[in-house]
Amino acid sequence: MDAAKMLLLSPPSTSLPSLKPHSFILAYTRPKVQPRLKVLAMAKDTSESGNGVAEKAAIAGGLVANPVIAWSLYTLKTTGCGLPPGPGGSIGALEGVSYLVVVGIVGWSLYTKAKTGSGLPNGPFGLLGAVEGLSFLSLLAILVVFGLQFLQNGSIPGPLPSDQCFG
Repeated sequence: MDAAKMLLLSPPSTSLPSLKPHSFILAYTRPKVQPRLKVLAMAKDTSESGNGVAEKAAIAGGLVANPVIAWSLYTLKTTGCGLPPGPGGSIGALEGVSYLVVVGIVGWSLYTKAKTGSGLPNGPFGLLGAVEGLSFLSLLAILVVFGLQFLQNGSIPGPLPSDQCFG
């Protein structure tokens, strides 16, 4: 195809390139160098709270203690006695330690709330926050079941096995 036919077939808004030799201008602009940014302040990572071992121990203890307390409270409400001592007193000991763990987690949470204005950190996978919530629910259940037990029987069972329950 010759140039005349191409000129006729092209749309009117397009412009043809110039056929003059060396008709282009080469311009080089130097890129602007931006100054380097400096970090002035950085938020503290929540995973580096310094209580890593305590958090993991509270998670492990709370995940075991809360179901044991639920079992203990159900047994107390239905039979009027706590959990049986078990082999070598292991179940009774687990029950007693579970009550102490829940009270410890609730105390740690209240101390942290008073000191920082917020509760315990969430911990890995949110487990510490879950254990904290379950511990508060367990404490509420303890107060309700112990209160009902006291109103019905006039007392709550002691920490050691008695003749009334496991004699």
